[in-house]
Amino acid sequence: MTVQRFSPESDLSLDDAMEDLVSAEDFLEFFDVPFDQTVVHINRLHIMQRYHDYLSQAPDLEELADEPRAAVYRQLLVRAYSDFVNSDAQTEKVLKVFKRNDPQSTFVPLDQLLG
Repeated sequence: MTVQRFSPESDLSLDDAMEDLVSAEDFLEFFDVPFDQTVVHINRLHIMQRYHDYLSQAPDLEELADEPRAAVYRQLLVRAYSDFVNSDAQTEKVLKVFKRNDPQSTFVPLDQLLG
């Protein structure tokens, strides 16, 4: 599927145009964000979760018209992607598995394993 970049001249609303976006690459192409495929391949879930987090922190986006809202969406996507260009998932701690303070300190005695 070829993703069309967002254009204010389009007949579709921003929400309608975004409906078919399913991958990190789709979002990056739609908002015309240059990206390194290797960075996206390794960090796609983390980038999209960080993007979601940034969107949820942005106030009153629904009240904006399509063009200014698309500009904010693009800016937040660039920020989310950039977080992983010079960092990694473990450092950024976006997903719950990386947010644990106590790294797997569960002890199971040998006799319980052999049982």
